[in-house]
Amino acid sequence: MLTVLISLLSAAATAYACIHFAVGKGGTIGYSITAFFLTMILQGFLVRKRITKVQEELQAIMTKGQNRINRKVQHFQSKPGGNPVQMQRELEGEQKVMIKQALDFTAKLEPFKKWNMVMGRQIATMRLQFLYQLKEFKQVDEILAKRSMFSGPLMSDPSLVAVKMCREYENKNIEAAAKTFKRHVKWFRGDRASLLYGLMSWIHMKQGEPDLARKVLLKGKEVTGNEVLTRNWEHLSNDNAKKFSNAGLGDEWYALYLEKPTPPKQKRVRGNARGANMF
Repeated sequence: MLTVLISLLSAAATAYACIHFAVGKGGTIGYSITAFFLTMILQGFLVRKRITKVQEELQAIMTKGQNRINRKVQHFQSKPGGNPVQMQRELEGEQKVMIKQALDFTAKLEPFKKWNMVMGRQIATMRLQFLYQLKEFKQVDEILAKRSMFSGPLMSDPSLVAVKMCREYENKNIEAAAKTFKRHVKWFRGDRASLLYGLMSWIHMKQGEPDLARKVLLKGKEVTGNEVLTRNWEHLSNDNAKKFSNAGLGDEWYALYLEKPTPPKQKRVRGNARGANMF
């Protein structure tokens, strides 16, 4: 990494200068170590400043795109009787454009990999999330295949663990999904773990294993206190598997693309019908 190399050169130059000016051995070592760490700190500050600027530009792209989506939603809501299917398609199209722009922009962070040890993981994390949202699952699997990318800070977000479990499930590797769940769920506290318990119980239900799903939900409701997990546990405990649903987890659940949200039923306007029958 360049920061370490430059710091070592700085320490070496300092040591050479100390020897040239006949500084004692203890002083030479002390000044060299000080030069090394001061150079590291200075580089870290400058690199972080530049990274922050690029990240702010990326956030601006996301904010601008979200504002466009919000304006379209307001426009559709101001026109009663509009086509909800068309509206959904247009909103999905806008979101896709926004995510593609953000994905392409991550290339601007690549040069910082030489200066920051964790930048490679951070870039992989962002690309993983964007690619999953775009349903580019082949590329998602390629990132997940790099095990070194999925240790430490990268897995500090439960949604990333959920993505990994989803891909293992979709690739029919249920055992791997269960291992991923057990390995990571213990590190999340409170409601942060709800999505993972909900997902693992859903996988068990899809595998025709309601007893295992109930055990997962029992632990999940105790750890998180989440109402959705509690309700599902009650349904399975009362042999009412048909009522099992993770819909209550909301957008966080549907963002995994395992299920589609149920569209609201349109109510029929009966007033016009009555009026028509009067003639």
